[in-house]
Amino acid sequence: MTEVRIYRPAKTAMQSGNCNARLWVMEFEPAEPKEIDPLMGWTGSRDTQGQVRLRFANKEEAVAYAGRHGHSYRIVEPHVRRIRPKSYAENFRFDRVE
Repeated sequence: MTEVRIYRPAKTAMQSGNCNARLWVMEFEPAEPKEIDPLMGWTGSRDTQGQVRLRFANKEEAVAYAGRHGHSYRIVEPHVRRIRPKSYAENFRFDRVE
């Protein structure tokens, strides 16, 4: 039984929108630790499932896929960001406490 992690990625710092942060991602947990090649010093692994990332429109689809294929899954709920509305005019309010 393979273990997978289902999560919704956070948006990157290089974008202002939420384009790639809307989809749910399912990725496999590492089956074996990474090892360092003695000759070149590169880090690698024999685990090819670590390269697989599946994207789903919602969490229920990802859970259904994992259950259908016999994977045990762990769901990581996304952190909801609160956006406080700001305005430049707030800096010059007459009733502002300093």
